[in-house]
Amino acid sequence: ALGLMLLTFSLWLFFDRNNLFSVLFSSGENQLVTYISCMLLGIGSVITFTSALGFLGSVKEIECLLVTYISFQVLVFVTQIAILVLILMKKEVVHNQWNNRIDEVISEYGNASLAEQEPVWNILNAVQHNMECCGRYNITQWERNKNKENSTQIPCSCIKSGLKKWFCDVRKDSMYSMGCEEYLNTWFENNILILTAVGVSLLITQMFLITLTTQLLRNIRKSSIWPNE
Repeated sequence: ALGLMLLTFSLWLFFDRNNLFSVLFSSGENQLVTYISCMLLGIGSVITFTSALGFLGSVKEIECLLVTYISFQVLVFVTQIAILVLILMKKEVVHNQWNNRIDEVISEYGNASLAEQEPVWNILNAVQHNMECCGRYNITQWERNKNKENSTQIPCSCIKSGLKKWFCDVRKDSMYSMGCEEYLNTWFENNILILTAVGVSLLITQMFLITLTTQLLRNIRKSSIWPNE
């Protein structure tokens, strides 16, 4: 079940590009979503395969299958520790990359020659509209966008409007003045905590399974040495 859960999550992350996480980490040289998806896909596949071996080995009491299961579980255990350490060590680097990505999206927003980026812009609009914020740090960031008809325009999502346009002409007093950075930082920290909690939970589960399988292996070996006891 654990392996299948990781497989499902990794496939969703790899193929679904209509979410904030994918928008922030899947552009140009920054392909963090792809890397994470591949790692989770690999770990999930190994766990699923070895779990089948472990189940068969425990039912049939086959020592070599149980040893193989324990070996792979230890390997996955060490890999997960390395990933957790890497996440915590690279947190600030990732945070800087994501700020750069937001700035890039704001610069490209509304560019008629980049129609394939419209799903990304729609996600940015959803964030600004729902959080009642505008730009990463504040509304003045939109002055850098060169795709407006005039310099006074801002995204329609920066005001209380249901207009389905990229830009609107509005009065300054009707715009959202606060930037989205505070909300995005909170979202980032919460996701780091969730990833860490999930990782620690997986490690505890694997420690339990490794211990249980090791004890089962000892019992099998003991019964094979003294079969009449």
